[in-house]
Amino acid sequence: MSLSAQLPVLPIVIPLLMAPITLLLPKGRAPWAWAVLCSWLAFAASVAIINNVYEFGVISYHLGDWAPPLGIEYRIDLMNALVLVLVSGIAAVVFPFAYESVKSEIDERQSPYFYGALLICMVGLLGVTITGDAFNIFVFLEISSLSAYALISMGGRRDRRALTSAFNYLIMGTIGASFFVIGVGLLYQATGTLNMADLHAKLAGQDNRVVQSGFAFIVVGIGLKLAMFPLHLWLPNAYTYAPSAVTAFMAATATKVAVYVLIRFFYTVFGFDFAFEVAAFTYVILPLGIAGMFIASLVAVFQEDVKRMLAYSSVAQIGYMLLGLSFATTAGLTAALVHMFNHALMKGALFMAVACVVLRTGSHSCHAFAGLAKRMPYTTWAFVLSGLSLIGVPLTVGFVSKWYLLQASFAAGHWYAGFLIVLSSLIAVVYVGRIAELMILREPDPDGPYALARKEAPLSMLIPMWVLVIANVYFGIRTELTGGVAERAATALMTMASGGAQ
Repeated sequence: MSLSAQLPVLPIVIPLLMAPITLLLPKGRAPWAWAVLCSWLAFAASVAIINNVYEFGVISYHLGDWAPPLGIEYRIDLMNALVLVLVSGIAAVVFPFAYESVKSEIDERQSPYFYGALLICMVGLLGVTITGDAFNIFVFLEISSLSAYALISMGGRRDRRALTSAFNYLIMGTIGASFFVIGVGLLYQATGTLNMADLHAKLAGQDNRVVQSGFAFIVVGIGLKLAMFPLHLWLPNAYTYAPSAVTAFMAATATKVAVYVLIRFFYTVFGFDFAFEVAAFTYVILPLGIAGMFIASLVAVFQEDVKRMLAYSSVAQIGYMLLGLSFATTAGLTAALVHMFNHALMKGALFMAVACVVLRTGSHSCHAFAGLAKRMPYTTWAFVLSGLSLIGVPLTVGFVSKWYLLQASFAAGHWYAGFLIVLSSLIAVVYVGRIAELMILREPDPDGPYALARKEAPLSMLIPMWVLVIANVYFGIRTELTGGVAERAATALMTMASGGAQ
């Protein structure tokens, strides 16, 4: 059988087979180089997949040649092809970036285990994205989560609070996974199938208590995984105390994959015939999205730790995605998908800039950022430009996201939501502007612990970071690339949710 016929499974098989080999490599640079090669191969396969889907339509790959619904199916449409490219693309940038950062924050003897766990985390996230089987979503979620717990705990060399953060994440993640798998079990009891396309067909017309309970369990479980306010309590500490490269990778991918799962169940499993879903949009997703936008942004303003500030910002940005999702329109879903992609570019670049500062100053406290414009100009301007994108300044991806959301708000008749989007963006001006002012206008304390940090980050970190910064501008100008794919994906999902054929 030709390699092209096996293309849909390659993003999973490549890192899954290469991760154990990482453990056998000598400590130091070899595991990193091996992981980088793996991430690039997975990204190349993902780009080939989205090209095929865009040109020829949905791909259905039957594992072991067992046809669904009896067999496990990898089903790839434009939405999960977009997320597939996002996850593998972020990995292809963050993995090369990671070497110097990881060397300074993690015991070198742990390097084979670190990069092996990082590859396994990527396998889990890609598997969640590509599978068409509801139970396999749970399996891959747990694969990514278990490796994430280990990766976060490796930050314990620098700060012992990483250990308690990993433990708290483990507890919250386990609760979320338990809720999700109970929900999937209830749907299986009601339908006798786990294939998501088959679930959609068999749930049509069903609105009994078993299905309603399954829906509720799934929404709560995925809400924990995606850090939906107020189920986000695991995220700030996990992002703050994890190794900087891990934070950059997880912030750009993990919550986006969880948002994808929520969209997948809303639109291609339950559909608009399910009255509970329509009520959830109005009375759960919409108010919690708006609450997250404001409360998390306000908390970010008062943080003295830049990683924690950006972590709360991530909770707020998830609120924007949920807001677009809650409109239950093609425009709203397009806005949610566009912001899912764009936020990964913004937050990946911002956390990579913070990692550069941590490398040179040994801290991610706000005080460590004072006067960095003179000492680390490339890092400073990477942070500032990515911060402007987070705010939503024109010619950046952040502006594109806000524009799509504003259009969707007014088209759905929620004019007040458009006002709230603008208002919450002004809060982002405060916390991003505060760090930019420290970096550009302040002078470091000459007797302080960070005054001796006079070197810019190495090129191995600057180049990948600036790739994401440039992407923030490029996709802010070439909006038809992400916007066009997102709109086509949203149209197909809305057709499915309304009872049309997939």
